[in-house]
Amino acid sequence: MLSPLEVANDLRPVLLRLARELRKETEQLGVTGRQVTILWLVKRSPGLTLRALAEEEGISPPALSGHVDRLESAGLLVRVRSEVDRRRVGLTLTAAGERLLRRVRERRTTWLAERLGVLEPDELAAIEAAVDPLLRLIGRPEGEGCLAPLGLGATASAERA
Repeated sequence: MLSPLEVANDLRPVLLRLARELRKETEQLGVTGRQVTILWLVKRSPGLTLRALAEEEGISPPALSGHVDRLESAGLLVRVRSEVDRRRVGLTLTAAGERLLRRVRERRTTWLAERLGVLEPDELAAIEAAVDPLLRLIGRPEGEGCLAPLGLGATASAERA
């Protein structure tokens, strides 16, 4: 049996390569991994403020502001002023943003399914058996599944799409 360090040395480059390939699929749609992550976080928490989003992503609000500006210019999200506190501005996904997230997820899923389709049944079963332990590695309970779109290049908060 291999040690955790030996498994980590084998697994790390595979995960990095998968992430890179999935990122390429996202970029074919004209958005970056970070932008997809931002869209997903706004979808998950409509009304999220720029400051809260920056905290979630671990970057400064000014750095994030450029990403949000580009997404807003592309019609993928909008800034909405709170009716309760006019100083508070939240972010909301547009219908176009929703459609883009669906397309990203479909494209990534198709890419991955095509590759999984060439595996032998026992190889596919081994990967399926590894999903729950991998979820535990990233702090998700077994069977919970991933909760965000793999922004890939952004934070680990984006595991899905």
